[in-house]
Amino acid sequence: MSQRPDFIVIGGGIAGVAAGARLSKLGRVTLLEGESALGYHASGRSAAMFEESYGLPPVKALNRASRDFHMTENGGVLSPRGLMLLGGAGDEARFAHDMVEMAMEPISPAEAQAIVPILDTTAVTMAGIHTEAWDLDTDLLIQNFARDIRATGQVITGASVDSITRTPSGWQVVANGQSHEAPQLVNAAGAWVDEVANLAGITPLGFQPFRRSMARLPAPGGHDVTRWPMIFGAGETWYAKPDAGALLVSPAEQDPVPPQDAWADDMVLAEGLARYEAMVTEPVTRMISNWAGLRTFSPDRNLVIGRSPEDESFLWMAGQGGYGFQTAPAASRLLADLVGGTASELDADIVAALSPARFA
Repeated sequence: MSQRPDFIVIGGGIAGVAAGARLSKLGRVTLLEGESALGYHASGRSAAMFEESYGLPPVKALNRASRDFHMTENGGVLSPRGLMLLGGAGDEARFAHDMVEMAMEPISPAEAQAIVPILDTTAVTMAGIHTEAWDLDTDLLIQNFARDIRATGQVITGASVDSITRTPSGWQVVANGQSHEAPQLVNAAGAWVDEVANLAGITPLGFQPFRRSMARLPAPGGHDVTRWPMIFGAGETWYAKPDAGALLVSPAEQDPVPPQDAWADDMVLAEGLARYEAMVTEPVTRMISNWAGLRTFSPDRNLVIGRSPEDESFLWMAGQGGYGFQTAPAASRLLADLVGGTASELDADIVAALSPARFA
C-alpha cells in the first residue's frame, strides 16, 4: 500500500481489530499482529459470551452500549444461551452476591435439573437463571472488524515488533524487519501492552496477565447439550459451557503469569474439574483437549482507553481482561470518539474511569 497510514495499531486481538475498524472511519490504518493469524492468543481462547451484568460498573456500561451493535451490525453475532448459577452447602454468601450482581432469578434445584439433567440435586442446594445472555461468534466479529480495516488500510500478520521510535511527525514501528510510519500509534497488544509501551518510551501502567485454563469434554452421559445454559459455580469457582456438541469446563482460575503463549496447568485443571464434578452426576472420564488463555488487567481491573498523558499521539486500548469481546463495540467507539473529538455516548464518569490519565 503506497499511502502512509494515519494510525498504526499494534495487536490483532479483538481490542486491536475493533480499534482499527473504528479508526478506519477517521483515516487509514495499518494493523500489525505478531502471530500468523488474528485473535491467536486471548481472543482465540475466549468463553465467547455476551452478558450485560458481567463485570465492574465501567465494564457493564460498555456492555450496555455494545448490545445493539452485537445484535444487529452486519446481521449480528449473538445467539441465545442463558446463564445458570449453582451453589451448594457453604456457598450461601457467594451465591447471594452473584444472584444480585448477575441479575439472576431464583429457581429450585429441581427446576435447574429439568434444564440440565446431569445436576446432582443432593449437592446443588441453590440455583438461579438468567436468560439475557448470548453466545458470541468471536471469529465472525473479528473478521467483520478486519474487513473494515482492509477497506482503506491493511492488516499484516507475522509482524512481530522489533522497535518503536518517536519521530518529529509521529511514530516509526519496525516489525519483522519492515518499517511503518504514522502520526498516531495504538497500543492494543493484549498481555504485551506494557512491553510495547516500554519500546515506545511510554511509562508502563502495570498490567498483569492472568492464566485461565479450559478443558473440552465429550457431552456428559451422551446428553444433547445444545440448549443448556452456561453454568457458573457460586463465586465463579468454575464454569461450564456447551460448545459444538461438547462441554467446555474451566476452573476459572486467575493465576498471575508473565506474557506468554499460555498452556493449561494440569493440577489447576484437575481441581476445577473436581469442583464441577461435585455438582453433577456424570463423572469426567476423559478430555478431548485442553488449553489456556490470558486475561490481562490494569491495576484497578478496568479497561484503559484513550490518549497517554505523556504523549497524545500514543493511544491505549488495553486491559480488556475477560471482557474484550462483549465490550469491543463501545470500547472502540470511545477510542474513535476521543481521537475524532466527538462527544461520547458514555457518561463522563465512565469515560474518566477508563482514561489512562487516572494513573498519572
